[in-house]
Amino acid sequence: MSAIDINCDMGESFGPYRLGADPEIMPLISSANIACGFHAGDPQVMRETVSLAARHGVAVGAHPGFPDLQGFGRRNMALSPEEVEALIIYQIGALGAFAQAQGLRLQHVKPHGALYNMAARDPTLAEAIARAVRAVDPRLILFVLPGSEMEAAAKRLGVPFACELFADRNYQPDGTLTPRSDPRALIRDAREAAARAVQMVKEKKIRAVDDSLIPAEGQTLCVHGDTPGATEFARHIRRRFQEEGIQVLPVARILGLSG
Repeated sequence: MSAIDINCDMGESFGPYRLGADPEIMPLISSANIACGFHAGDPQVMRETVSLAARHGVAVGAHPGFPDLQGFGRRNMALSPEEVEALIIYQIGALGAFAQAQGLRLQHVKPHGALYNMAARDPTLAEAIARAVRAVDPRLILFVLPGSEMEAAAKRLGVPFACELFADRNYQPDGTLTPRSDPRALIRDAREAAARAVQMVKEKKIRAVDDSLIPAEGQTLCVHGDTPGATEFARHIRRRFQEEGIQVLPVARILGLSG
């Protein structure tokens, strides 16, 4: 039987501002990437989101980003590798404390937004992130784009990693994500997203914006919590996975790293 982890970016509200549908989506996923206060989130939101994940038996991971609340972490920033390493350690540590307070251990780290996209292409930035993850806890799993500099850095440094696929994003022919500035960046139909997700898991292929098929194998599948209709997307994907006999498990179990 095929198996895949479903992850979602969570805890991205801030103060009185609500973003996403965390209570509705959480029962439909197996791993939660929780914002750590830099691109989104705040201490109370972090605490509540960890608690929500615990109630649903969902594995918890840190979702660190650039210090850019106004731009939601989606604007490129020119930081040194040392600065990036420090901000990753800081954010993992903050969320790890909330997890520890509830008797949990972090499963993974998924960089957010511009940080994720820049590190996919920049080996120096990718290595800074991998060093930070390894320094905090060498058991943490780093989520990476298949074939990216982040995957290469994780291999070089011996950091456990999971290749991440995206159900609600379009891909370029070279396997990178279509920039959000492009009107084709998002998949807007839940049925299409679910069909693509099944193809990714069963055929290990991704259909790009030019209709070409890209070979890609992943252990975790992302549904963005701030995508319009994200709950509907997650429900359709879970339904199709059940129909196709695809099991949904936290990524640590898929990689044989749980416990």
